[in-house]
Amino acid sequence: MITQKASEFPVFEEHKIHYLDNAATTQKPGCVITAAENYYRKSNANPMRGLYALSVAATDAYEKARSSVREFIGAGSEREIIFTRNATESLNLCAYSYCQLLSPGDEIIVSIVEHHSNFLPWFAAAKRIGAKIVFFDCEKDGTLSVDTFKSLLNERTKIVAMTQLSNVFGRDYDIKTFAALAHEAGSVFVCDGAQSVPHMPVDVADLDVDFLAFSGHKMYAPMGIGVLYGKEELLDKMPPFLYGGEMIEYVTREGATYAELPHKFEAGTVNVGGAVGLDEAIAFMNRMGWERIIGAEDELTEYAFERIKQIPHVHIIGSDEPGQHHGILTFTIDDVHPHDVAAVFDSQDIAVRAGHHCAQPLHKHLGLFSTTRASLAFYNTKDDIDAFIECLGGIRGRMGYV
Repeated sequence: MITQKASEFPVFEEHKIHYLDNAATTQKPGCVITAAENYYRKSNANPMRGLYALSVAATDAYEKARSSVREFIGAGSEREIIFTRNATESLNLCAYSYCQLLSPGDEIIVSIVEHHSNFLPWFAAAKRIGAKIVFFDCEKDGTLSVDTFKSLLNERTKIVAMTQLSNVFGRDYDIKTFAALAHEAGSVFVCDGAQSVPHMPVDVADLDVDFLAFSGHKMYAPMGIGVLYGKEELLDKMPPFLYGGEMIEYVTREGATYAELPHKFEAGTVNVGGAVGLDEAIAFMNRMGWERIIGAEDELTEYAFERIKQIPHVHIIGSDEPGQHHGILTFTIDDVHPHDVAAVFDSQDIAVRAGHHCAQPLHKHLGLFSTTRASLAFYNTKDDIDAFIECLGGIRGRMGYV
């Protein structure tokens, strides 16, 4: 049950490419492109600032998208859905604003598997307030031990920052258990859902996370739109992240009072076109259904994994079980630099990612400088994998190795 990608994703009509860089960004279906285009053609106006019909229509489109996001992730209220540019901005907002409630000597636990976006904001905040970063290290296969986590928690732990699905290992983590343990210790739990939300059902109420960040562009929506979910009682306590238009209620020479949630955190003119595109991307994913999306990605992951394992001198990073990779296959090739690997793939119209994948601390922990990553979406096909495997098997020969 793998979609005919060229019929739904216009980029594949323009480029005969085997696109295996979906963890970086997904391609956009025609319905999403059309929805965003139609907004600018037919409904464009500055929302929430005008009483005329076109502005009201723009406001309605923006708030409809917020409602769709709330339902998609199981949040209790639209007040808990903050629109941002991307997951990175969401995590920066959370770190900057929430950490103002912390004190010197407080501790922030960050797992070693994190993307830089879920490490650097906490590092900067900790430095600013005199808090301490505590690293939660993983095993070589990417496992994060519950017992190790328990040993790190103490009365000074105020924040735990952890990804739900690693962008290097492809491993998913038992966020519900880690969040419950964090709460028992009196800390809040911040979840990076950038890789998980596009590929599996995520219910924030069931997980009981305090914050969840994700990007639209990794889930078939336009670039430039992201989401921060936060529990309403926590968002209410937090100071604004940016200051300016629309995030205020009343301004005097002496100061200001701020707008109610969620607008307190959405200063300036907002990205309505992006929100409309995200709304349609959610509708698209709902039409596809999780059974189809997960089934196709799991099937392709296993197919690719088993074929990679048959190629000498190629080493998959992480688990030996394909079911623990969720469409992400990161690997090294003996004696060949990942940038050279990616260049060879590109010469065959195959798009992969090479480097540290914005996870340098993890690579150092694993004793690696850089790696190559192929990442899948449900629209990929076995033809994509076959082309990838054929090229992969010949790379060392191309580089002069027998």
